[in-house]
Formats: sequence, C-alpha cells, structure tokens
Amino acid sequence: MLAEEIKDLIQESYRQLLKSRELIPRFGQRLMIAEIAKHLSIIDDSPASREYEETADTLESSSSDLGSPDQAVKAPTAPVCVIEAGTGTGKTLAYLLATIPLARALNLKVIIATATVALQEQVISKDIPELLNGSKLDFSVALAKGRRRYVCLSKLDLLLEPNDSLQAIIEFYGEESTDLGKPDARLYQEMLEALADGSWDGDKDAWKRPIAEQEWRPLTVDNSSCLGARCSNFSHCIFFRARETLDKADVIVSNHDLVLSDLSLGGGVILPEPSNCLYIFDEAHHLPVKSNNHFAANIRIRSTRAWLESTGDLISKLLLENLIPVDSKHKYEKLQAILQQRLEEYWLMLQPFLLSEADVRNKRSRYTFPHGILPPDVRDAAGNLFGAFSQLAGLFDNITDELKAEIENAENLSRKKLAEQFYPIVGNAQRRAEASTALWAAYSKEDVPGKPPVARWMTCREDDTQIDIVLSASPVLAADNLSEKLWQQCAGAVLTSATLSALGNFDLLKLRAGLPESSFFLSIPSPFDFGRAATFAVPIMGCDPSDTQRHTNFIATALPQLILQPVAALMLFSSRRQMVDVMERLPEDLQKIVLCQDDYQKAQLLKYHRQRVDQGQSSLIFGLASFAEGIDLPGRYCEHVLIAKIPFAVPDDPIEITLSAWIEGQGQNPFMTLAVPDAAFRLVQASGRLLRSESDSGRITLFDDRLFTKRYGKQILASLPPYRQERIEI
Repeated sequence: MLAEEIKDLIQESYRQLLKSRELIPRFGQRLMIAEIAKHLSIIDDSPASREYEETADTLESSSSDLGSPDQAVKAPTAPVCVIEAGTGTGKTLAYLLATIPLARALNLKVIIATATVALQEQVISKDIPELLNGSKLDFSVALAKGRRRYVCLSKLDLLLEPNDSLQAIIEFYGEESTDLGKPDARLYQEMLEALADGSWDGDKDAWKRPIAEQEWRPLTVDNSSCLGARCSNFSHCIFFRARETLDKADVIVSNHDLVLSDLSLGGGVILPEPSNCLYIFDEAHHLPVKSNNHFAANIRIRSTRAWLESTGDLISKLLLENLIPVDSKHKYEKLQAILQQRLEEYWLMLQPFLLSEADVRNKRSRYTFPHGILPPDVRDAAGNLFGAFSQLAGLFDNITDELKAEIENAENLSRKKLAEQFYPIVGNAQRRAEASTALWAAYSKEDVPGKPPVARWMTCREDDTQIDIVLSASPVLAADNLSEKLWQQCAGAVLTSATLSALGNFDLLKLRAGLPESSFFLSIPSPFDFGRAATFAVPIMGCDPSDTQRHTNFIATALPQLILQPVAALMLFSSRRQMVDVMERLPEDLQKIVLCQDDYQKAQLLKYHRQRVDQGQSSLIFGLASFAEGIDLPGRYCEHVLIAKIPFAVPDDPIEITLSAWIEGQGQNPFMTLAVPDAAFRLVQASGRLLRSESDSGRITLFDDRLFTKRYGKQILASLPPYRQERIEI
C-alpha cells in the first residue's frame, strides 16, 4: 500500500516542479507517476521480503488521486512495471518522481539504466538537476561507470617505469601487447602529475582532451585482472573510490551494459546488491538484445591455438621468476598439448560444414547449425574440449592464488612488485580460458526439450595471413537469464520507452525479456495531435520491394519530385547497397545536398546537417537503422522522413534463424509471431523521427505499398500513430 506521506510527497513535489518550470500538468505524465508509485508500493521494507521466492500474494492497492480505482493485485514480491510512454509524455521526470520518494522510504537505491550515452548524460546533467532545483526532494546522485573508464594506478606505475623487466612482461599481454609496446611516457607522466595535484580524478571522460583507445586501454584493468584490496595502490584506487560513492548515493545513473555486467558477475560487484535496488530501464526495448550479447560466447580456433603457444612462454617466465612451482609448468604443458591436438581435430571436423576459401573471400562465410543442434560427434568433441579448458581455467585460478599469496607474504618489496605486475597478465589468461570454457560448455550441452534452444553458428574470418573459424553461441531469448538474474533478484523494476509494444500489445517484449506473469503493462499515448501535425504518405508503387532494382529505380525517380528545396529531411534505408544505389541514381543537384551515413561519423553528420539548415540551405540525410532511433532533429531540422520499405529484419541472423525454427516447432507462424511485430515496432520508431515536440509538423513517406496490399501490412498500418494518411501517384 502506498503510504499517505509518500503519496503526499510525490504529489507536492510534482506541483512544485510544475510551478518552478511554469509547466502545465500533462495527463500522461500524471498517469505514469501514479501507476509506477502504486504498483511498486507493494514492496515490503523487511529484508525477508527481498528473498524473492517463487510465491505470490494477493494484495490490495489503495485508491488515491495518483491511481485508478481499488483492485486486487496478484504479484510476486518483486513488482515489474512496464510503461510505454509516447514522445512528449515527460517520462524521465515521471519515473524519477514516482520512484525516489518510495525508494528512500524503503531504504532502497534507484538504479537508472539507459541504453545510450546521450540519454545518460541528459538524465545526470538535466533531468535530475531540474528535479532537485524545482522541488523539495533531497537525494544524492552518482554516475556509475565500469572499471575501464578509470585509470589503474598500478598500470600507470608499470608504464612509467620502462625497463627490460617491463618489456618482458609486456610481451605477455597477448592482444594488448601492441598497444603496450610503445607507451606514451609524456602523456602518462602528465596524467600522474594531474592526479597528484588534484586537477584530474582518473576518469577518462574528465581528461582535458580526447584520449585515443590505444593510449587508454593499457591503463585499465577488468575484474579478472584487479587485485582489489591486495593491490599496493588500493587505498588510492580511482575505481574503488568511485564505487564507494555508489554505496552512499540514493540514485545511481548507469547504463544497460554495466547493469548486465554486474548481474553476470553475480550482482553487487560493481553496483549495489540487486535486492536493495529499484531498477529503471529507460529505452528498455534494447534490454533483451543487450542481455543476449552479455550471455553469448565465442572462440577463434587458430587464434586460440596461437594464444596457447604464447601463454606457454608466460608460464616459463613465471617459473623462471620462481613465482610458481615446477608442477604448474608440467600441468600446463600437458594441457597445452591436449588442447592443441583437440583444436586441430575440431578444425578438421568442421570442414564439411564450411565453404571453400574462395567462397569465404566472397563473403559466403557463415554456417548456422539448424535448430542449434550439433551432430553427435561434434558435440562430443566439444565436451572433451570443455573438460580440458575447465582444467586450464582451474590451473590459472591456482596460479592467481599463488601470486596473491606472494603479494601478501613476500618480505622482499621488489618480489612483491613483480608478482603484482604479473597478476593482471595471469588474470587475462584466466578470463580467456573461462570464456573458452563457456563456449565449449554451450557446444557440448543438449538443449532442454520444449525450451528455447541456444543458437550455435560458425563464421569464417580472413585476415592478411590466414582464415580462422569463429565459433559462437547465444541464447535465442533473454528470458531465462533476465528472470534468474534480475526479475527474481531485484526489489522492483520499471521498464519504459517511447516504443515498447508492437501491433498494439506487449507480447513480443514478454517473449524476449521473460517478464513475470504478474508484470503490469500500460501504454500511454503521446500528447501530440498526429492527425493535424503529420501526413503519412504511401506512393502507388507498381513494384514490390523484393524486386530490388525496380524498387531502387522508383525511389530514385520519386525523390526529386518529393524533395522540394529548401528542405530538411531524413531518408532511412534497410540496406546499405540500396542506399548507395539510390544516391548514385539521383540528379547531381540532389546529390549535393545529401549527407550519407557512410561518409561521416554520426555526431559530425548531424552537426553538418544542423549547420546547413541554420544557414537556410537544403540538407537530406541518408541513413540506415541506427538513424531510425535516438536521432533528435526537432522543428525545422527535419520536416520530412522518408522510409525505403517496411523495416523487416534481415533474415540471416543466426539467433533469429534458430528462434524462428523453434517458434515454428511450437506450432506457431514465426513470420507473424516475430517478423511482423518486430517490423511494426521498427516502423513506429522510424516514423517517430518526425515529431519531436508538440509544435513539429511535416510528412512521412513510405515507399512500400504492402501496407495496403498485404494482410499483415494492414495490421502494421493500424499500429501506427493516427497520422493523416495519403496514397499518392508519382
């Protein structure tokens, strides 16, 4: 039940905020605040209630100005609230107002996770300051970043003391050795001085000028390479100081990747314990895909064989320095011989599934195992590799323990320092062995009948010297991982975005994210007057987009008639090839106003576009899928959005191929279950680039009349905002 004092605080804070900014209350924003507060209010503040067993209780929700009428709600202990809030709702301030007073009363932390850096910066530098300045709410805020954003003092020390011993150690950094081989001593000395005089806090983003990745990466460590409290620099560690601020903060602004990294490590490693947190996932439609990426695995066969060879030199060096016993070297040599032989045998075993080297060079280079099922002999061989790599990871684990003991107990300072220098190298080796173990585990296990399978595929990669085989495995759905590591562990969660539903329902999100049955779903329409502000036009085509040449010619012929200068427009393509072909077919005067995604970085392209418009010139952006969301060109910066075709996903992704086969095996139509809802979702996002504020207006043109000629097209059309519709002849 939402306590009266919390309810009153939320309402009063909202009134204060509106008054301070001279804003008019928005119905959608008020509704969003109300529903989040009400549905999260079932959280009990006792520690036992955060055990999250798979039980559910029927609880009464209270009626108030903030909510809808009383109703019985059956929910698990950790409530999940899913709210689609159309553009213009003001969702960020809504979820901040709804969650912060409740979380503080329950002694919980609010973790805000965004999918993009741009939104993260907006929340931390604009939305939260506005709330703090415009209301009487009092809370502390911290920005959460991963270890790789902070300088490691031990690495900095190592790089500033070049000597023969250092160069010998550098050779064992494997893939990092190229970067570490020529340290920029002047830059690193400058950093050390800035740290000493307090003008820099060790955060990459706070350095006075951009830092190239090859200069920055040698200065950082990951979880596997960090000594933690055993490090001689621990008391001054930049990362752990930042981590302490998270423990003290009421609100933590993070991103999806960092949250998922923390959860994959067990939770509470980078961020606070999940059971003590209310999570808010903004741009939540990205969460399932990002989750799959975090729980995927891959290995390069020939690259791994080369790594095993070089790691043998590392083991020899450790023995030479008397940091490991002779037995460890013998164990490694035995494992190395076994692994080299088994990897070579596996390479040969995969040949029947692969194309010739000529085909690889023609980019026909991927094979997806049907239904994710490996032939029995391939699966059994993977099991043998899993066993051997597990032993290798265990050996490295033992070596890290020996190095830790040396660091803690060594009386000789130089010997302790030597062990500290080798520790991150061995940690990197252990991480790689564990990553390989994860891949071979996925390749050696049989999937549970009736449950979504693991997608398994291999890709040929060619460089200047050789062709390698990359083996990959990924869940086809994020459901199990998110359920186990997030929904069953957190105190509560809010998922929100301008677009979360597809074809008028949340079924696709439920399927991909494994949301609890008791989750609350709400779609709040945008306050925009779509019928007045925008026209959605579809030309009478006379050709299907599957006829690529005719479709491309039609677009190239139509654009000069549709683009009336001066113009500020965005043209979205599903295919890079078609984008290039259309541009080549345009008249020269129209080509001159095109800013093509392939020619500029996104930020630079958008900057040029705005400059052109500000100077009264025409500008037409040609972009792919990455320009269909997260691009904010309000008002005169974009008055026409053109879309090449219904944005169906390219049907060659191994994960989607495997998922579609499984869906079909369950007696469903994968096209209607997956492809059509996904395309409808993408089309809503793409068309949403036009109206960014209530004063915006313009046109949307889709070069695909399947919206009117196909049954599924009419479903997609019905799911779009209520634009004014036109069929046009060109």
